[in-house]
Amino acid sequence: MSADFRPSPPRWFVAVAAALLLWGMTGCMMFYLHIAFGPAMDPQATDWDRAYYAALPGWFTPVYAVAVVGALLGSLALLLRSRWAVPLYVLSLAGVVIQFGYVLLGTGLIAHKGAMTVVPLPLVIVAVAGFQLWLARRAAARGWIW
Repeated sequence: MSADFRPSPPRWFVAVAAALLLWGMTGCMMFYLHIAFGPAMDPQATDWDRAYYAALPGWFTPVYAVAVVGALLGSLALLLRSRWAVPLYVLSLAGVVIQFGYVLLGTGLIAHKGAMTVVPLPLVIVAVAGFQLWLARRAAARGWIW
């Protein structure tokens, strides 16, 4: 057997990696809207929403950027079959956990809007970030990425 032989990933792998790339692009679009418009993008934003947004700490935006750019680049690396997907997804997951950990535990957002309004989307985002990392590690272990 040749040392250059690399197993091809299954077809579902490419489809899932492409879907994750679209997910990453959506995250980057939401980051852009966060930077460009803040609460102004929500026509129902209240004075509380504007004050909440203005009170976000300075480190919040760079952490948000790491989360979404890491996911986007990790998905691109996955499609290109590069092992860079693993560390990029680690950075993304860390950014997501820090970002939403602060939003959910360090602010009064849940008390103001209610857990059923605030918590579901962050849970989905954390789950997707965890899935991305799991998939990249599995692909590396199976030789689908190198």
